[in-house]
Amino acid sequence: MSVELLDGATIVSFVEDEEAFNGLIHDRFSNLDTNHDGFLSYSEILKEFQSMRVFETHFGIDVKRDPDELAHVYDSLFEKFDHDANGAVDLEEFKMETKRMMLAMANGFGFLPVQMLLEEDSFLKKAVEREAKKINA
Repeated sequence: MSVELLDGATIVSFVEDEEAFNGLIHDRFSNLDTNHDGFLSYSEILKEFQSMRVFETHFGIDVKRDPDELAHVYDSLFEKFDHDANGAVDLEEFKMETKRMMLAMANGFGFLPVQMLLEEDSFLKKAVEREAKKINA
């Protein structure tokens, strides 16, 4: 983990860089697709949702959540990714929903810098690294 400064423009720029964004999407999708069938099942994508620990913590402190409530949240998230409701997420659905979520974050951040603690392999960390390379070039 590292503390980074980012703003909405950093995220938008990353998402609009099709080569960088699509490459990261493909890599993440491939890592999540443990059975290599070209689709993400609920159980495969659930591991990613759970690893983020967004709903299990409050400002970094573990919080006991109702397991049924958590299951409902994860089900709803999966439905957001599964655009055609066939019970699996393909690469295009994964890319479209991740892009939509990242642009929503960018909109929420606006154009004032925000200091955040980022996971090393996160999409936001990759956006910051890409921006730093552009500035240093």
